[in-house]
This record gives sequence, C-alpha cells and structure tokens, in this order.
Amino acid sequence: MTDVIGIDLGGTGIKAGRFHVDGSCIEERKIATPQPSTPMAVAEAIAELANDLNADKKCKAMGIGIPGPVDGTARIARVAINLSGWHDVPLADLVEKQTGLSVTLNNDANCAGLGEAWLGAGRNHQNLLLITLGTGVGGAIILNGKLFMGHYGAAGELGLITLNPDGPPCNSGNNGSFEQYCSINGIKRLSGREPAQLGRLATKGDPEAIAHWEQYGALLGAGLTSLIYIFTPEMVIIGGGISASSDFFLPATRAEIKKRVLASSRIDLQLVTAELGNRAGMVGAAKLALQKL
Repeated sequence: MTDVIGIDLGGTGIKAGRFHVDGSCIEERKIATPQPSTPMAVAEAIAELANDLNADKKCKAMGIGIPGPVDGTARIARVAINLSGWHDVPLADLVEKQTGLSVTLNNDANCAGLGEAWLGAGRNHQNLLLITLGTGVGGAIILNGKLFMGHYGAAGELGLITLNPDGPPCNSGNNGSFEQYCSINGIKRLSGREPAQLGRLATKGDPEAIAHWEQYGALLGAGLTSLIYIFTPEMVIIGGGISASSDFFLPATRAEIKKRVLASSRIDLQLVTAELGNRAGMVGAAKLALQKL
C-alpha cells in the first residue's frame, strides 16, 4: 500500500504527517518555520521532514498547503503571506529534487477544506463550503466531491466578496469586503475587543458581549447568503480561531440565512463547525497527494 505525506506550511510552523490511503495518520511531525523564511530554507526544511517520514521509501507523493495562492499547474507558489522573499517560487520542483516524491501545492484554506471534506465535518457530503474565520476570512469550495479551483487556480477567495460597497478598505483593493467585517480586525472594529476576550465575557453572561456576537452572527449570515445562492451547498463548515465562540454567533447566522435565502436554495442546508482544528490543512494536503496518485 502506497502512503502519502501532507505538509501544512505556516509563517511560524510546519506540520507534516504520513497517511495511509484510508486517511489514518501513521506519524506526525512539527517544526518551526526557518527564520528568515526564504524559499530555499523552507524547501530544505520540508524536504528534511519528508525524508524523515519516508525513511522506508514507501511514499510516492506529497501535498503541500501554503499561506497564499498557487499557479494553475499547482507547482508554483505565487506569493506566501508572512514568508520572506516569496514570489513565483517553484516550490514543487525544489522539494521534488530533494525527496524524489511527486509534489503538488495548494492554498492552505483549500487544503483545510479538502481535509474537512475527507475526514472532518464534511465527510459523506459532496458539495460544501469551508469558511475560515481568523486574521482574514478564507475559504474553500468542494463541488461534487472535488476542490473547485476556477480559472488559473484562483477561485475560493470567499472573504473578498463585497458585503458593503461603502465599507472599510481591504488589502485586495475592494471596499467593505466580507473579511472586513468577519475577521479578527472586523470584530475589534465593531466591538473594540479581541475575539477571545469577547468570548470569555459572553461565557460569563455579559449582555454587551452577547449582543456583539449576535451582531457578528448576522453579518456572517449576510456574507454567506451570496455564497449559498451561488453554490447551494449541502453544508457550510465554519473554521478558524473565531469559531471557538460559535455557540454565541451561529444562532444569529442561521436566522439571517433563513431570512435572506429562499427556501428552495437552502434545502437541508447544514451550518456546522469544523472538526479537525489545526490538523485540517495537513490532512487536506495528504488528500491532494492521493488525488495526484
């Protein structure tokens, strides 16, 4: 039986795992991302991890999730957020030369979506969306059981859709994007507090904090409305650090979706939280490798 390796590359850490085709993880590793995180230093660190996990040479392929977009061939990292000097880096080539494995790349949010669809909250479902709520708002689209990449692999920037045309400016060049309201900075702008602090206050029954989460949930529902109309998914999975307070905002999100979305476009729609936590990207990267095989 051929095994595969999944790598989740982040700005501060690199997670790696070796997986059987059934999704069982045989072994895991985690190291700090080299600093400075130049392309060559990172490629060497990933190769060393992979070679360690593949000491018996029974793995044939590896998937790598990166914090940024990849090209249409899934071999070149166009840019990588929080990594230094990354622009059109041929990461797949660099790692293949040092490992002998067949390598494919994808955005980390896409990998997280694949992971949740394979072994997490979305298993047994064919059409789903993953929304990651954190420093930004990311996402992944799974259609008919496969990751939807769009033209040149650039689809799935779900946080950059417009929520309010006159809203605050976004790094993307947009104004009032979904991300500007539902990210950590969006919560801070609306409430003046960090999400974790707001969560602690809500847990203690603080009425102002609970009201802020209800407002947040309604904004999230408004953003999801556009996506539900386009994709009519079976399930929307909510992940990322902010999802830790989902008990306080998902009821308002569900109410907003029910108010805004025609019943025919939300038949049997489930809105759930992610199950794999920070392992989702690594699991999804392994799924990428299996699909490559």
